Amino acid sequence: EGLPDSTHVDVSGGWHDASDYLQYTTTSANAVYLMLMAWRDFPNVFEDQHQSNGLIGKNGRADVLDEARWGLDWLLKMHPKPNWMFTQLGDDRDHINMRIPKEDSMYGKGLERPVYFNSGKPQQRGKFMNATTGRSSVAGRFSSAFMLGSKIFKPIDSNYAKLLSEKGNTAVRFGEKIKGYTQTASVKAPYIYGEENWYDDMQLAYANFDGYYNDRVALQLALLESITGWIVKDTATHYQYYPFVNIGNYELSKKLKEPQHDRLVNLYKVGIETIWERSKGNAFYRGIPFIWCSNNLTTAFALQCYWYRQMSGDNSFMELEQACFDWLFGLNPWGTSMVYGLPSGGDTPTDPHSAFTHLKNYAIDGGLVDGPVKASIFNSLIGISLTKPDTYAPFQSNLAVYHDDYGDYSTNEPTMDGTAYLIYLLAAKDAEKTKVKTKK
Repeated sequence: EGLPDSTHVDVSGGWHDASDYLQYTTTSANAVYLMLMAWRDFPNVFEDQHQSNGLIGKNGRADVLDEARWGLDWLLKMHPKPNWMFTQLGDDRDHINMRIPKEDSMYGKGLERPVYFNSGKPQQRGKFMNATTGRSSVAGRFSSAFMLGSKIFKPIDSNYAKLLSEKGNTAVRFGEKIKGYTQTASVKAPYIYGEENWYDDMQLAYANFDGYYNDRVALQLALLESITGWIVKDTATHYQYYPFVNIGNYELSKKLKEPQHDRLVNLYKVGIETIWERSKGNAFYRGIPFIWCSNNLTTAFALQCYWYRQMSGDNSFMELEQACFDWLFGLNPWGTSMVYGLPSGGDTPTDPHSAFTHLKNYAIDGGLVDGPVKASIFNSLIGISLTKPDTYAPFQSNLAVYHDDYGDYSTNEPTMDGTAYLIYLLAAKDAEKTKVKTKK
């Protein structure tokens, strides 16, 4: 690709993926899209309380757009040329210890970190080989984030919008050249984002382009992945089917008329009915599998229910949708919210697996933690142990465990992409509340 190993590349910026300092385009591009989408769909619920650098003070633009642009700026650096695209910054050598970002020097080159090229081929670092088959999953996510960003920023910054549009075009072409999915790479441990789907990502990319041809391609891709895999199988390896909800069905449905529109509605409905069959036999209406990042699945599935309702006008699954929301905010066996600091004054995580809270007591309000997992998953993970007596011990079971404990990175680590799903979900709830008040 004309990029020699050990080339210095400036890819500063962006977000840390969870509570370490790895940065993945896999999750970052999805988070960008969700925030842009949330502002587009509910602009009136967002406020301007901070400047673009995060400091207190208004700058005439909603804070969620400042945050989304921070992510877009990093994605632009990760796709600097039409035939260059990077997938991740850093790797699991990062996990040697907890530290604040300015002390990040785990790789033997001062403060520099490795950046991984999206070759579309399996990558090995250390003793582990991932199973990458192509470039489409990550490239499709790049493209959709750039194209939606271009539309939203056009009246704000026309030159920036033009650049995003150009990058959206080159990204989708990059993904078409080697079709398949891209997995992340690790060095010390076998834990990666082992994604094994890509139709949904390219579907969303094409749905963001105008024209009959692009809509047709997007619809064909939608039918190739009719239901998101974890719903059908009731399980998945870590991020095997990602994103956890196919956003493209909702976005594309707004551009199509019957019968194509109804086909997309039905794709969501079949998935929702599958979860409903599993959930209707228990008090919590719980049909989401207790696998790693179960809260992310819960939040994404609540969005699928919400988008289905918007697309169809059918309110049959509102109880299931609400049960997912309630689960996140305390209606669960542990009686705790799964969101740091929300609701204010409520029972929320206080000891997450995060350097910011553990070392400096910095608040990370709004961060959605991973959520409960099967006891068998918790007991099998490497380097995991509780640091204090388990206050939730009476409520643990083989079915699911959750610990508000710094030592449990499987259930109590805040994740960036899960929080982005939550931003959209909370915005939708806020907008519905406002709508009800207005009617009264």
